[in-house]
Amino acid sequence: MLSTFNEVKIFSGQKSQYLAEQIAEFYGQPLGEIIVQRFKDGEFQLVINESVRGSYVFYIQSTFPPTDNLMELLMFVDAAKRASAGYICVVIPYFGFARQDRKDRPRVSITSKLVANLLTAAGADRVMTMDLHADQIQGFFDIPVDHLSSTAIFKPYIQKLELDNLTFATPDVGGTKRARSYSQYFENCGLVICDKFRKKANEVAEMTLIGNVEGKNVILVDDIIDTGNTLCKAAKIIMDGGAKSVRAICTHAVLSGDAIEGIEKSVLTELIVSNTIPLKRESDKIKVLSVAQLFSKSIRHAHENKSINSLFIK
Repeated sequence: MLSTFNEVKIFSGQKSQYLAEQIAEFYGQPLGEIIVQRFKDGEFQLVINESVRGSYVFYIQSTFPPTDNLMELLMFVDAAKRASAGYICVVIPYFGFARQDRKDRPRVSITSKLVANLLTAAGADRVMTMDLHADQIQGFFDIPVDHLSSTAIFKPYIQKLELDNLTFATPDVGGTKRARSYSQYFENCGLVICDKFRKKANEVAEMTLIGNVEGKNVILVDDIIDTGNTLCKAAKIIMDGGAKSVRAICTHAVLSGDAIEGIEKSVLTELIVSNTIPLKRESDKIKVLSVAQLFSKSIRHAHENKSINSLFIK
């Protein structure tokens, strides 16, 4: 077991530096220095520009597209291992490829398992991430996984809204457990389900509302918002059902294509997201909450061998 007195060094990938700088500031130390050199053909080389020998190293990088972000993460782990780092924890606020967690048709890759294998093979000792698309992905790893929950930032925000007749909703049956955790935390709150049917990825063919939303202030709960089509359609069905208002909380704001425009034109009062992925542009309808302080505390607890579970709101 690595001593809690080993020096902590925090590094960042290029596309997650906006978040890593906040995390390092809350932690109370500057980010370590990395140099990324690019060749004309697009190939790149990563250099850790300071000693990490014997250090407890944290590397912060979300693995949203392009796949360069994942490759950079793997290259750092390999470089740190070869530089004799004492312990390597990869901090992946948004774990990309998490939606490919099972073999739902013949001849497809279980890519989230592949990524887990790559991280382990590269030399990572621990993974810290937030709101995996499927909890069972933790089992894909043969190394410890600290699975952080965004409830620590979303629940206090909801409390400040002071909404009456509050009801939580899930845009699909698979998210029922996630939405129920919110409805159980806030007293006298209901739960409704939007049951959807897809013909193909990112395209909802049919959706049915299960439950009563008449006169309710409804909050949709999901982990990822990609195109936003499902969320916008669920919000419309809820408002058509007589709801007073409908908001949505989503941890990871992928927001592909014209998703932001779709949100702005929708009946949603507000979309609340975290900053695990940088927002492509600002919008009056989108509120971004920072996870930096939560990750900073988690890094400190991991280094000091303290429970991370104590940081979450139950």
